[in-house]
Amino acid sequence: MVQFSDIEDAARRIAPYAHQTPVLASSQLNAKFDAQFFVKAESFQRSGSFKFRGAMNAMLQLTEDQRRNGVLTYSSGNHAQALALAGKLLGSPVVVVMPNDAPAVKRAATEGYGGEVILYDRDETTREALGSRLAEERGLTLVPPYDHPHIIAGAGTAVRELILESGELDMLLVCLGGGGLLSGSAVSAKTLLPACQVIGVEPEAGDDIARSFRSGKIETVKDPITIADGARTPSASALTFAHIQAHVDDVVTVADSTLVECTKFYAERMKVLVEPTGCLSLAAAWEGKVDVRGKRVGVVVSGGNVDLSRLASLWTGGSGLD
Repeated sequence: MVQFSDIEDAARRIAPYAHQTPVLASSQLNAKFDAQFFVKAESFQRSGSFKFRGAMNAMLQLTEDQRRNGVLTYSSGNHAQALALAGKLLGSPVVVVMPNDAPAVKRAATEGYGGEVILYDRDETTREALGSRLAEERGLTLVPPYDHPHIIAGAGTAVRELILESGELDMLLVCLGGGGLLSGSAVSAKTLLPACQVIGVEPEAGDDIARSFRSGKIETVKDPITIADGARTPSASALTFAHIQAHVDDVVTVADSTLVECTKFYAERMKVLVEPTGCLSLAAAWEGKVDVRGKRVGVVVSGGNVDLSRLASLWTGGSGLD
């Protein structure tokens, strides 16, 4: 289990490489919900998402031989980009197993950072199976997107920064896919603000962790159809689920239509580009899944890597799933 000391160590380790991202405020948002919001905009992080924190923390703890031989991961986009950039900065080859339906903008960015992308069909194999085989064949070190203590500790540095800047929070809303960000965020929040209510937010179609949270065992979902492409993970891992059970107060789900509304609000009112997955956190308040009235609320925006044409399609009534 990741401890807050691991997150503090990660913060010091990645400080020369990672940005300290801004905490944004919106008087319109505050007035709409009669609350005070503190939006941690990880869309301004290097590679466009919080994933850079965990990727760099993990890479910096590999041996020189491991970095020289190269690393492999599986990702629909944000972790892929983050690891590719970390590898570029540290001189390490990066191979990424990516579904063939991943957003083109994320694939292009991964390749732009120097990553080698290997596409696969979700109906023919799993990314874990293909990734493990390729890592063994090529002698690469696997750096998973969320199922590793170094990844979780790195992710937790975002909320550590948020709390150190914003002070007391009554509630923390966190985007939820495989659970790495929520795990690290919850450790930071419960250490610095024990009374803060920590809530993970999933898309309705990808409600595996919401169901797991209630059943007490890991539930799965197969290829959920949602515009929140970063939350299309099949399940939590044993590691992330253990952190969620230990430190998280609730997990809720939101509709894709609410994510569209939130992307538009962020762009029009706060002048911030946020991908649909990054809107999960705000969507919980927007949809009334949590009661934020009169509270100081931290909102973690996980990333901003989205194709502008896709956003335009969503805003004009398209599915955004092409």
